[in-house]
Amino acid sequence: MEIKDTLRGRSFISLHDFNAEDIQYILEVGAHLKTLQKKRIPHPYLAGKTLGMIFQKSSTRTRVAFEVGMYQLGGHALFLSPRDIQLGRGETVKDTALVLGRMLDGIMIRTFDHEEVIQLAQWSGIPVINGLTDLLHPTQVIGDLMTIKEHKGTLKGLKLAFIGDGNNVAHSLLFGGAKVGMDVVIAAPDGFGPDAKILELARQDAQASGAVLSVVKDPEEAVQGADVLYTDVWASMGQEENAEEKEQQFRNYQINQQLLKQAKPDAIVLHCLPAKRGKEITDEVMDGPQSKVFDEAENRLHAHKAIMAVLM
Repeated sequence: MEIKDTLRGRSFISLHDFNAEDIQYILEVGAHLKTLQKKRIPHPYLAGKTLGMIFQKSSTRTRVAFEVGMYQLGGHALFLSPRDIQLGRGETVKDTALVLGRMLDGIMIRTFDHEEVIQLAQWSGIPVINGLTDLLHPTQVIGDLMTIKEHKGTLKGLKLAFIGDGNNVAHSLLFGGAKVGMDVVIAAPDGFGPDAKILELARQDAQASGAVLSVVKDPEEAVQGADVLYTDVWASMGQEENAEEKEQQFRNYQINQQLLKQAKPDAIVLHCLPAKRGKEITDEVMDGPQSKVFDEAENRLHAHKAIMAVLM
């Protein structure tokens, strides 16, 4: 498969920035790269290229997927923690971007402030990949869409129910569903729904695909007729001081066997991980036959490779 140049040089900050064809193409490349990897066929699409990986937040799947992925694509990944670069010691994002842009072929950043990613892309002159911010987690959702498509054969017309906090993952699922024509319903307590501006932008995207996006309070209402059930930790990274308070607010927002039975009989269950077992999801569901959580985790590797291959 020849990687087309249509997305070359672009940054990957939000799924809102891409059209449905772009996203479907990234998913196709991901499936192709997965096939090659399973067959042990070398695929050095990024030979000689280097990705700088800035981690202001800790990571398991994101770091491993990008680092291993870059190696498998024939390139090199450079891990940069706050202790390794001057960004953590007061250097401006602009100055960091201007320097890294002259040395690297791409940057992946996992950070708190979404504005940092935007500034990096503005000043570096090279593709910048959003590996997670407090606002969005678009690379995760490419892996999610890839997993759903593998198990369901399609995306358009499906229904995904997200049970829990209207966080960065929920935001990117709204954008992803809107682009590919998949209905998304968020079930969250009052005051914990998705950002109103994100929801409005996603609904604008959904006008083209016909997807229906909604926010409800009742998890049982959300899962009726759902093809996919999805959850995440109740307290996102950096919000641990609110964990106890959130546990009280979210105690009825658990994906358990009783809730799963109210979805379609062949519904699959996803979780972006790490999971707080016994909190937002039970062991019975996470280790059960309908769970595709670890297929989803594996697909982070292939999805991230696809993103890098088409951009860099």
